[in-house]
Amino acid sequence: MLRSFALRLALAYALVFILSALGLGGFLWWRTAAYLDHETDAVILSDIQAVGDQLREFGLPGAVAAIRERVGKAADSHAIYLLADPALRPVAGNLDAWPLAIRHKRGWRHIPLAARGRIHDTKVFYLVLSDGYHLLVGRDVEDRTEIRITILGALGWSALTALLLAAGGGLFLRRTIFRRVEAITRATTAIMRGDLANRLAADSSSDEFDRLAQTINGMLQQIEVLVDGVRNASNAVAHDLRTPLAELRGRLEALLRSPPTPEAMLQEVAEAVADLDRLIAVFNALLRLAEIDSGARLAGFRAVRLDQILTEVAELYGAVAEDKGVTLTLIAPPALEVRGDPSLLAQAIGNLADNAVKYSPGGGNVTLGLTRRGDGGLSITVTDDGPGIPAAEKPHATDRFYRGSAGDHAPGLGLGLCTVAAIMRLHGGSLILGDNHPGLAAVLELPAQAVLASGG
Repeated sequence: MLRSFALRLALAYALVFILSALGLGGFLWWRTAAYLDHETDAVILSDIQAVGDQLREFGLPGAVAAIRERVGKAADSHAIYLLADPALRPVAGNLDAWPLAIRHKRGWRHIPLAARGRIHDTKVFYLVLSDGYHLLVGRDVEDRTEIRITILGALGWSALTALLLAAGGGLFLRRTIFRRVEAITRATTAIMRGDLANRLAADSSSDEFDRLAQTINGMLQQIEVLVDGVRNASNAVAHDLRTPLAELRGRLEALLRSPPTPEAMLQEVAEAVADLDRLIAVFNALLRLAEIDSGARLAGFRAVRLDQILTEVAELYGAVAEDKGVTLTLIAPPALEVRGDPSLLAQAIGNLADNAVKYSPGGGNVTLGLTRRGDGGLSITVTDDGPGIPAAEKPHATDRFYRGSAGDHAPGLGLGLCTVAAIMRLHGGSLILGDNHPGLAAVLELPAQAVLASGG
């Protein structure tokens, strides 16, 4: 049971409580004892002063009368008075004999005295008067001992009660936490065995375990998406590579069986090299995606002028658009800086511009724009008036190797939008695919925390 964190935590709190109570009790006792000592000393010194005054004014009879008066009418049974002659024989007071514990040591003393049938702790002051007489004035301080015993007893019972409550609370807390932890353990064990669809039970209590369950469920959802993406990507790679590899093998095998003329041989080799280039392009694209998804490019983040990147992309694809008869327009972007990887941001904007020009018909229009959102973030918008993406295909448009109905007859690997979405995730943003009526409106949204300042 001591291995239980809940029980150890409860016992630790109990120990802290006990130590705090002991410290508080010790401080209270110290202050109380100091106050009682001060009051006791003041009373004793006052009595000594009074007896001394009587001795100076009226001699020994005056001192004896003063002591007898105090003993006779004292309502305080704790007072101690004794006036003795030079031979230490009692002259006046409420003690029958001179205490042996005093002997001849003058000043303040703590001595035990017998009173009311038992030994009491007393504090006395002893001095020698004129003519060799001895004066002893003191107070019974046994009540201070009783107060100390009462305080210690209360602290002891409080400590025991706190320990019992902590043990009981720890056991209850252990059962409660163990039940929640056991549920998490069962669910994670099932997930470790391959059941990625399993989720932790969560309620609406919003406590620590509920937030932990929601966080783990979100992580599991992301893991499931990534695993499915890897599985789908593997299937797509196998499917997309099998056909060109089979064609390449068939072409080379035909060359071996019936060698053609040198000119035809060179043509076949050129086509085989083109097939290999397409395969290499697929692998390079997959490697770039893996590098982006792993976060390895975060080390290259720096201040980037988005307006300059947009201008360079517009200049690069403006010539391509002009050859196709498409008008590419750059809406004058504001001078804004963000923190990011300049080559990746340029690649993301360039992929969208390339798709827009590729799918726009002759005489169409492509627009690039940069705006500041109300929440402080940035939106980079690329619009065209091509066929667009049907609503049913938009959720899958960023999947690896996915090619919608509009791209069946256009060259490509089906990795462009997937790469753009990965770049946006790396920068904390997102890719939103909307409609331009007609055409596609692709929006790259960057969060406010990525924006640095105006570029001047």
